[in-house]
Amino acid sequence: MDWDHLRFFAALVQAGSLAGAARLLQVEHTTVARRLRALEKVMGQALFVRHAGAFKLTQAGQQLLPAVQTMEKAVRGVEQAALPEGVDDDHPAGLVRVGATEGLGTVLLANQLARLTLRYPQLSVDLLALPRLLHLSRREADIVISLERPKRGSVIVTKLADYHLYLYGERQYLARLPLVRSSEDLRHHGFVHYVDDLLFSKELQLLDQVFKPERFVFRSTSIVAQYEAVRCGVGLAVLPAFMADRDPTLQRVLPEQARFTRTFWMSMPQEAKAVPRIQAVWRFLKDVVREQQGRLLP
Repeated sequence: MDWDHLRFFAALVQAGSLAGAARLLQVEHTTVARRLRALEKVMGQALFVRHAGAFKLTQAGQQLLPAVQTMEKAVRGVEQAALPEGVDDDHPAGLVRVGATEGLGTVLLANQLARLTLRYPQLSVDLLALPRLLHLSRREADIVISLERPKRGSVIVTKLADYHLYLYGERQYLARLPLVRSSEDLRHHGFVHYVDDLLFSKELQLLDQVFKPERFVFRSTSIVAQYEAVRCGVGLAVLPAFMADRDPTLQRVLPEQARFTRTFWMSMPQEAKAVPRIQAVWRFLKDVVREQQGRLLP
């Protein structure tokens, strides 16, 4: 067996698509497909099935996965041992993938993580700021920041920070409509929200606690898109304070009634505790968020 085939197998499990695996491995998607066919020929059975455009493991693939993950862990250990002299906790090197919610990743973490690579020239960071849950078990990231605390798997978890969200509207939009003094007055307004059946966390089901709109004027899976829609003056939306408070065109609506608190949890695989580059980014993220407490809980 060509053991390199297993690297392609692991990438396809992680990415869920040929194109995604190709990006991870920096090859053409046809190469991924060819390697998969070759591995399945050697194994004598299908390892994936196509479902709704994604590659899902068959029973044979599920049986193979633990062995491949063990090999990956061993390879990372060899890579760590082979790092040049001087690469240690104070001089991290290599790639670290950080998964974060879209708002946090875009607004608070992107520029800080970019600056971290200036401090450590041998360190590279992939920031996956996505409106969906990322899975450590699938090796989608080395560190994941999520809204729900992981309850399964061999992972290290820490509470990163609480943060506030409020109901916001654009100032000129609000001036054109009756003053909002109570939740009953919200009937005069349009609303911006998530696409319900694509909502990735129950922690974001917030608006119903204040008002249940009969319809939404605009919906998106992206909190950044929702923010832009509110800025255009189409309606109201629940937004993170760290995103909306920096914009002078936006104003809180019913700030006492429509204030919500949610929590960011940070996690990494248990074995990552011994990897200097991951530990360096982990500590850095804790420091960055600690420094941003005033923006997270205004």
